[in-house]
Amino acid sequence: QLHLVESGGGLVQPGGSLRLSCAASGFALGYYSIAWFRQAPGKEREGISCISRSGASEYYVDSVKGRFTISRDNERNTVFLQMNNLQPEDAGVYYCAALGLITTVQNMCTRSYAMDYWGKGTLVTVSS
Repeated sequence: QLHLVESGGGLVQPGGSLRLSCAASGFALGYYSIAWFRQAPGKEREGISCISRSGASEYYVDSVKGRFTISRDNERNTVFLQMNNLQPEDAGVYYCAALGLITTVQNMCTRSYAMDYWGKGTLVTVSS
C-alpha cells in the first residue's frame, strides 16, 4: 500500500517543542514535494510549511516563521517538522501531504492542489 504516516504529536506545554515525522510507505518520497498542514478546531486546514523535492526550497506561513523548521531525509523516506516555542494557537491536527506536480513551495502551501498522498494526521495539543 502507498501511504504517508505522521508521528510525533502529543501534549506539550507552551514554550515546548515537538518533532513531527512524515514517513512514506510504498513509494519514494524523493519524487514529491511535501507539505505540512494544520487544522485547528473550528478552522480550515492551513498549509504551514512546504519543502521541495531536494529540500533546497522551503516555505513557512508567517505565524510559524522562526519557530518551525521543515527538513527531509530522502534516504530514510521521511520528512520532519521541528516545532519550537509552541503556543496554544499551534494546536491542531497536523497532516503531511505529497505532491508530484512541479510547482513552487509557496504555491503548494497556499493554493488548493489535489495532493497525491495524504497522511491521517497527528494531534498536537499545547496546554499548561
